[in-house]
Amino acid sequence: MTWSWHTAIAFGTAMLCALLPPLPANARDLSVGRTRLLKVPSQAATIAADGDVVRIDPGVYTDCAIWNASHLVIEATGPGVVIAGKTCAEMGIFVTQGDDITVRGITFADASVIWHNGAGIRAAGDNLTVEHSRFLHNENGILAGGGPDSVVRISDSTFIGNGTCIGRCAHGIYAGAPIALLEIDHSVFLDTKVGHHIKSRARNTVIRDNRVEDGPTGTASYLIDIPNGGNVLIQGNTMEKGAGSENPAVAISIGEEGMKNPTSVLIVEDNVFHNDEPTRTIFVRDSTPTPVEMSGNTITGDVELPAEPSK
Repeated sequence: MTWSWHTAIAFGTAMLCALLPPLPANARDLSVGRTRLLKVPSQAATIAADGDVVRIDPGVYTDCAIWNASHLVIEATGPGVVIAGKTCAEMGIFVTQGDDITVRGITFADASVIWHNGAGIRAAGDNLTVEHSRFLHNENGILAGGGPDSVVRISDSTFIGNGTCIGRCAHGIYAGAPIALLEIDHSVFLDTKVGHHIKSRARNTVIRDNRVEDGPTGTASYLIDIPNGGNVLIQGNTMEKGAGSENPAVAISIGEEGMKNPTSVLIVEDNVFHNDEPTRTIFVRDSTPTPVEMSGNTITGDVELPAEPSK
């Protein structure tokens, strides 16, 4: 069932990509750096047109940018591209208003706003891909909105020390709208503060082959929160509930804020989970009428597992 469900998701998103309009023939490369005509990313954002590729040289940039064009690739030319210390429109360091944007190889640090939900990347348009990037000590690492067909994919990225709960809560990653799919793979979540490492209101959530750990100083509430249900695959992750968690009772929570998304499949398989709390933690709390399919998980510490569905 895991294979057929995930294949259906992949097929559906592939069809979505196939329907996207072709890139414009006059797409340009825009170079950003201390020795370039464009000194900071925001200057590139001002002139970027659909289909452009923005290449940022290594360096620390005190800057933020609102990207209105679509089909952009924004990437580092080498290690050490850090953007920190400034946010745009009280939203985030990068605010992606356009659709189909890829961000690659960039570090986003220290995003904060008056609402206490400042993001390394605030995705307002549809379809965001983030690869090989780092999110350090932001209020939200990534805060994703977007329309109902939007797909957010995060791969090979690191989230350390993000999160807060001042007035409203912020998280490592928060898909705050019922987008089509949030998919996260081969990424690290560590030392999240008060909020959740991953919170998803997406209609489909796929979390595979990641490290999701509180560590000795993390205070996150849930490791993974799927508050409105939806189809879920949590597979092949290494997860740890730390002794400082703000919510020691639960590691993964599904549906606790009401069933707003159709939920036909909940799969939690082949994960490694350890509870460092001195008291018992529920590994998966399922508040939906759909039973969780559990298999191949390695569980240590004082952990309560979901009850087996009745035959």
